[in-house]
Amino acid sequence: MNARGSRALRGTSRARALRIGPLFLLSVAVGAGAQEPAAGAPASAEDVVRSLYDLVSSGPSAPPDWEAVRELFLPEAVIVLRTTREALTVFSVDGFLQDFRAFYESPDVTENGFRETVLDLRATKVGDIAQAWVLYEARVPGGRGNRGLDAFLLVRRGDRWQVAAVTNEVPMPGRPVPEDLFD
Repeated sequence: MNARGSRALRGTSRARALRIGPLFLLSVAVGAGAQEPAAGAPASAEDVVRSLYDLVSSGPSAPPDWEAVRELFLPEAVIVLRTTREALTVFSVDGFLQDFRAFYESPDVTENGFRETVLDLRATKVGDIAQAWVLYEARVPGGRGNRGLDAFLLVRRGDRWQVAAVTNEVPMPGRPVPEDLFD
């Protein structure tokens, strides 16, 4: 889930994948009790997170359904993503979607598509809030994949879970994925 990248690296698939695939996704949810999910809505916080990765992945010349992506987020959600090895950028939902749309307009992605794959997901739910850690791989088919770590906070409002916040990290020397997180 990275819609980011340094301006200098923005045009490269590798840099875009570093920015886009790396959600240290956290979702916090505040809601109205344990009701059944609405028809077609993801049934659990984990389902929302997995749906997000599926929705931002698409084939050549086939952009994602951005409105379906938007529906997974609270309108007020905050997305904080690594945009370079040293910098983080804060996005609104609209800013995140605009940046991701621009990524999909790059020649490599238009020609080959883009995929973010959940490698491991660990979630904890307490009442109407949930936290999820996701180890993922971002890749433009035919290119090298890059791993990222996303943290989500989710909340259940009424009968559905939504992302309240997401942040990410790109593992690298000196910043590895914690060994005890995905044992």
